[in-house]
Amino acid sequence: MEYMNYTSVTEFTLLGLPHSEEMKIPLFMLFLCIYISTLFGNVILILAVQRDPHLHKPMYIFLLNLSFLDIWLSTVTLPKLLTNFLQRDKTISFRGCIIQLYFFHFFGSTECFLYTVMAYDRFLAICRPLHYPNLMNLKLCAQFAAGIWLTGSLHSMIHTTLTFRLPFCGPNRINYFFCDVIPVLKLACADTSINKAIIITNIGAVALICFLLILVSYFHIIKTILKIQTSEGRRKTFSTCASHLISVIFYYGPPVFIYISPDSMGYLVEEAIAVFYTLLTPMLNPIIYSLRNSEVKASLKRMKRSNQSPTKVRPSRKW
Repeated sequence: MEYMNYTSVTEFTLLGLPHSEEMKIPLFMLFLCIYISTLFGNVILILAVQRDPHLHKPMYIFLLNLSFLDIWLSTVTLPKLLTNFLQRDKTISFRGCIIQLYFFHFFGSTECFLYTVMAYDRFLAICRPLHYPNLMNLKLCAQFAAGIWLTGSLHSMIHTTLTFRLPFCGPNRINYFFCDVIPVLKLACADTSINKAIIITNIGAVALICFLLILVSYFHIIKTILKIQTSEGRRKTFSTCASHLISVIFYYGPPVFIYISPDSMGYLVEEAIAVFYTLLTPMLNPIIYSLRNSEVKASLKRMKRSNQSPTKVRPSRKW
């Protein structure tokens, strides 16, 4: 018989981030600003890539996917967090928890795979420049994008299905600010050792393997850059991948520590790490990529000038 038949819990309570009563409004305003900044920055970046023919390249198509993922990754968690700051009732329905967990891991894992593909793209562009147009054209770029979205969906489906096949008979208080696998598993009324083993091998190990693949790509990139004789040439070449490297460090490091050692960290440490990579990194990505990338900055300037230029009205003739 399915475990779900034994589930008596119909809703969960998200305890959220620990805070005093007087900090409720300041924290609400802080996270509201983070959310608005995330939406604004990523939408501007999407429009810049979409409208500017100069940015219709694989590198920027991947960047467009990254901005789209950042918007939805924040939207999965932040609106519920904001409402919980203002409401006494901090519950989320059982079905709502399933949906939140699925989409969080869907967008999060897809972004994880996307960073790996972006590193491979930079490796080809810098280490195989003559073959780059054939090895990474727009058609192949679209296939890579479709592949990582599909893989992210399957990855999330596995964890969501395995988690919610377990029985939940109480308590129902999730010691976290959103429905994630590890906090939800702590409430299951059954042995979760298999689920935790899968978490270690699937989430933590996959993230770590992707991170190692990125390091291998950058090892070859740095070797190629060091062979460039002029310092200006080395600087310009490295600047094309510096933004991606910074984003990778911000995004990959924290989840590896959480999911590889699910029982070794304290609640406050886990939440602080989760806030960083789920809320702050999506906000920082547009800033990192726009400040470090000359082509994106030029595109944003062109877009600003086109929006500011008044529409020219032809003077009417007097008859």
